[in-house]
Amino acid sequence: MGVYEELIKANIEVRHGEPMALHTSFRIGGPAELFILPKTLEELVQALALLRARGTEARVLGKGSNLLVNDQGLLGAVISTEKLTGSAISGNLVHAAAGESLTALSRKAGERGLSGLEFAYGIPGSVGGAVVMNAGAYGGEMRDVLTSVQVLTPQGEIRELDADQLAMGYRTSCIEKEGYIVLSARMKLTEKPREEILALMEKNMNARREKQPLEYPSAGSTFKRPKGYFAGKLIMDAGLGGMSVGDAQVSEKHCGFVINRGHATAADVNGLIGLVQERVREQFGLELECEVRRW
Repeated sequence: MGVYEELIKANIEVRHGEPMALHTSFRIGGPAELFILPKTLEELVQALALLRARGTEARVLGKGSNLLVNDQGLLGAVISTEKLTGSAISGNLVHAAAGESLTALSRKAGERGLSGLEFAYGIPGSVGGAVVMNAGAYGGEMRDVLTSVQVLTPQGEIRELDADQLAMGYRTSCIEKEGYIVLSARMKLTEKPREEILALMEKNMNARREKQPLEYPSAGSTFKRPKGYFAGKLIMDAGLGGMSVGDAQVSEKHCGFVINRGHATAADVNGLIGLVQERVREQFGLELECEVRRW
């Protein structure tokens, strides 16, 4: 019996040859050999144990909002956390599952008069993904509010790690390096007037609509911010706004975004990223580091 049949027998939802373009904000990506959708923590642990016993490679996917998947697709298994949702608020403490929408959680907290997640309103990722990359915007980051994270180790052990054990930096943490899978996160917020919080959230959302190319599929900011500079301004100053490779284009609205104008492939996006990095290096002597994860 193969892994697929074992997962079916265990009543764990699994799809064969699932197009990853359906599960990334870029709307790009070939088929995953196995695409697994556990509904509970127990199913997730069981699925990983089955994969480990078979020596099958496993990748964990949140909302795919910071991800570029190659055009040929992926061997092994992709485990989606999209059904592992839910959150609870007690006083000013928030506990959220890895698959919970970051935007939905920030809205829920704001409605309760809890401040600290205003920066996250409009970020299209999941709580788990936000923890992994220490997501941030408008002067806030996940490490500002995070108190602890429940993770699954590569050995299948569930552990609770304090935030200061995660080595969180600019768009980074130790989670990927250690091979951890985020299961849930705990946050501590601050009480403030509800109207003040919601007004700031709406202000941030309006700024996103005005300045970012939200009308096109993308993975958000394509490049990390170089120290002392802004990636988008460097790209604009290099005269690269509107530059295209196939249907991948440097957004003219915000040059820090590479967008999919309709039928872009991963090869198009990678080609354009490489050209942008080359031109910026030639003109300014600076290295732009890609922020988007690539599978």
